[in-house]
Amino acid sequence: MQKVKIIALFFLVFVVATPSASAQKKFRETKIWRYASSILNDTSEASKATFIVYPTFASSPETGLQIGASLLRLFYAKKDTLNRLSELQAFPFFTIKGQYGIIFENAIYGNEDKWFFLGETKIQRFPLSYYGVGPVTSGNDPAYVDAFQLLLKQRVLRKIHKNFFFGPEVDYQLLSNVTFKQPSDGNLHEIPLGGDGTQNLGFGLGFVYDSRHNVLNVRKGLFGEIAYLTTVKGFGSEYGFGGVNLDVRSYHPVGKNSVLAWQVKGQFMHGDVPFNQLALLGGDRLMRGYYLGRYRDKNLIAAQLEYRMLPFPFSKRFGAVAFVSAGTVAPDINSFQIKRLRVACGVGFRFLVFPKKDIYIRLDFGFTKEGLNFYVFNGEAF
Repeated sequence: MQKVKIIALFFLVFVVATPSASAQKKFRETKIWRYASSILNDTSEASKATFIVYPTFASSPETGLQIGASLLRLFYAKKDTLNRLSELQAFPFFTIKGQYGIIFENAIYGNEDKWFFLGETKIQRFPLSYYGVGPVTSGNDPAYVDAFQLLLKQRVLRKIHKNFFFGPEVDYQLLSNVTFKQPSDGNLHEIPLGGDGTQNLGFGLGFVYDSRHNVLNVRKGLFGEIAYLTTVKGFGSEYGFGGVNLDVRSYHPVGKNSVLAWQVKGQFMHGDVPFNQLALLGGDRLMRGYYLGRYRDKNLIAAQLEYRMLPFPFSKRFGAVAFVSAGTVAPDINSFQIKRLRVACGVGFRFLVFPKKDIYIRLDFGFTKEGLNFYVFNGEAF
């Protein structure tokens, strides 16, 4: 699903540009203006928690117009800025075609980093574009899988040494009330494993190294994770499968305000993996420009490189990025092929919305040989 989130605060700039000076003055005295101004100017103390609610809009071919809200809370444990910045986000939404959902995300650091809670929850009825399984699938005739989806993923990590964390992970995914709509051109897709609905409960362990201070805009540091997750058929799961997840991200300051960042990600799965839990290529974070799940299979390798100017030397609020990424999927580790490598690149623009917490809104344009996609979100892609 391609998501486009637009910060309603930006529209206030145009709202106040009315022909009447008295109307402008009157509007600036309203609670709406004072609220927007306090956010844009970040008038709160750096150590105090920030809470903001704003409308969001999205669009995709499957749903049409999507309308919702974003609730964002930023805080430091014990109000101590020496601790890492924690964030909680919620995105309730509905569409003109009747789809609905709510998404929760969390990255919470305890005092002195003793605990680290990292996870997401999705409750939604939302169509998936299904192009098939494998590194070579047609992009012209996807099937649409409309279903109720519930995803619960949470890591509970304990610090075992400076920047080193270890702990369990739980992953529950439910796909029910499935409607598998084939393309109208007659090029039918084989119903994949789990295509009539499935639920699976996975447990695992993860080892994390994390020296980042601000997860929404990392200026310097290293994040590395290696985790193993498994499901057991009959124990809360309809299928038995497992896999290793590898994720490494590194950030290097270049001059005063610029950052060179890179990420390498790998997923290596085995067993009977339902189609909705295969490794997915694309989305708004890695391989921007490709639809999330445009390519899917049991194994994935991908990498990206990004140069960030945050902000421009001549501006206090605006910045930009340039990025390039490459990746592919395969049915097993020995089947990866260079000729199946997919490449994406793009540029993005940034607006500094929380100066004291160094957090930007991002607008990214991702280009692939299949076309252009764009994304607007809080914080950086990785």
